[in-house]
Amino acid sequence: MSKAIVFNQLIDEARAYEARTGELKRYLNEQVTRLHPSIRSEGDPLDNLMHFVEQYIAHVPEFLDAATRVAVESGLTEAVMPLLRAAEYFFVEPPPQLDGHRGLDALLDEAYLAHRLVEEVNDCYMQQLGQPLIPMDLTVANLIVHQLIGEPFANELDELVHCAAVHMVDSSRFDAVSLDAYRARLSDPNVKAAWRQWPCMSQTLGLELAWAHQAVAC
Repeated sequence: MSKAIVFNQLIDEARAYEARTGELKRYLNEQVTRLHPSIRSEGDPLDNLMHFVEQYIAHVPEFLDAATRVAVESGLTEAVMPLLRAAEYFFVEPPPQLDGHRGLDALLDEAYLAHRLVEEVNDCYMQQLGQPLIPMDLTVANLIVHQLIGEPFANELDELVHCAAVHMVDSSRFDAVSLDAYRARLSDPNVKAAWRQWPCMSQTLGLELAWAHQAVAC
């Protein structure tokens, strides 16, 4: 069974469960009045939150598929594919901490793990190369989902991501020769053009932080 079929089945099953139970919508309805005032949207807040969550989840398989193609075409498979495989594993084989979660609620946690892993590994590459491995801005979207999930559980998920990223980003790959090679590939105009379809995701999905234009380059 292909990965695309597996992803689609997971999402379809979660949507069907939500249609039967309305669990996530009830939970989000409770969160609307508790969201930080910096989170803003146009239109009905609950409908926008539901749309945001569904698209945040659906973005994972779409992104993994596109990132795989870019990695192969740009010669970055050695650097990118371990990250993509780990993000995929978080999504389809969730850790024990997510036991008991069902439907879109469960997939939101799993999508958060996948998106946060990309963000964390990007931070490592920013420190070493001055540019991210995958130029996709997930910061604002992940901040919003962190609040939706709530603490302390969201912090537990962040710790899982941090541990995975530490094991994944081996410092030996950042020797002088590797740094020059990665920098050249990441700066290639064709690679940049391939990634241009992935803008700041929170704005694409209809939610943003009021201070995002000052604090985050979206």
